[in-house]
Formats: sequence, structure tokens, C-alpha cells
Amino acid sequence: MKWEKRVFDLICSLLGLIMLTPFLLVIALLIKLGDGGPVFFYQERVGYRGRLFRICKFRTMVPSAGHAGGQLTVGNDSRVTRTGYLLRKTKLDELPQLINVLVGEMSLVGPRPEVPRYVAFYNQEQREVLNLMPGITDLASIKYRDESSLLAQSADPEKTYIQEIMPRKIQINLAYARDATLLNDIGVIISTFAAILKIH
Repeated sequence: MKWEKRVFDLICSLLGLIMLTPFLLVIALLIKLGDGGPVFFYQERVGYRGRLFRICKFRTMVPSAGHAGGQLTVGNDSRVTRTGYLLRKTKLDELPQLINVLVGEMSLVGPRPEVPRYVAFYNQEQREVLNLMPGITDLASIKYRDESSLLAQSADPEKTYIQEIMPRKIQINLAYARDATLLNDIGVIISTFAAILKIH
């Protein structure tokens, strides 16, 4: 399936970027007009076989967010801008990752890539997830689409993420990878859109 998946990723990411260009420009303009800060947000993530790469997203937080809190977004995080809140709810902030897919750093479907800080907590079995190409969406992302709300209910959000949510996500992805097919990937993409449309 490896070459079929890559061809599918190439075609979809290229067509997506071409067809969505006007829409992406509108989003970029809204972000820029919001506070004058940068349009994109780049962050180092751990990719395929542990290689580091810079993930690209539309910026959804204030420019100084990195100095005003941790790497997790918990509940109604005050660092999230008004435009950013809408982009996060609809997952439109993830669209620039089509560029990461196009250049081969990510796939459309695969485990969401983690930051190095949290990968450091992986045990040997969990590190198997690094043998999978990271993706824009996966079954774990659909299941935990309200992750920030779940973390807001915890007295120690980071501990809850590391000890409970992160391991469950990895289990979901490793189980999916054992029977992954291109058809199943398309199913995950459809399920992702369905989950987004259910947001209220």
C-alpha cells in the first residue's frame, strides 16, 4: 500500500492546495487583520522514524503564546484568538499541512505527530508508532476531537495527557495500522469531515 498511499497523498494535497488557494488567502487575511501577527505557526514535531520536521498551521493563538503557557491547549485557553477559535473548531487551521504532505513529511491519514517533549515519554512499545508516517487526521483525532475540554476537567492536564490520553491515541493508531488500506484511509477522511460537521 505504501506507493499507493504516497500517490494518493500527492494527488490530493496538490489538488487541494490549488483548489483551496482563494479560501486559504481569505483565512490568511482574517488572521493578519486580527492582530497584525504572522499568518502561519511552525512547530517542531517528531515524524517518520523519529525525524524532526516543522509542521505548518494557520496561527490560532496570540503571537506571544509560546511565552505565556504550555504546549497543550486546555479548555477556553485565553491565548486563542477570536479567529483562531473558529479555525480550531472547524480544523481549518490544519489545512497548511497539505504542504507537509506534498513534500513527503506527512500523509493525509496517519498518527498526529507529537512534539519532542511528549515523545520522550514513549515506552519501547509506544515508539512503534514512529514507524508510521504522521498524518493530518486519524481515528484518534476523531475520538479525541474535544481533547481540550477533557483536559480542562483535570487537576493536572499535562499528567492526564501523558498518562491517559496519549497512550490511548497510540493504541488506536497502532491497531489501525495493522489493517490499514487505502479504502480505510478514505473512510477516515470522510469520518473526519462528518465529525467536523457535527461541531456546534
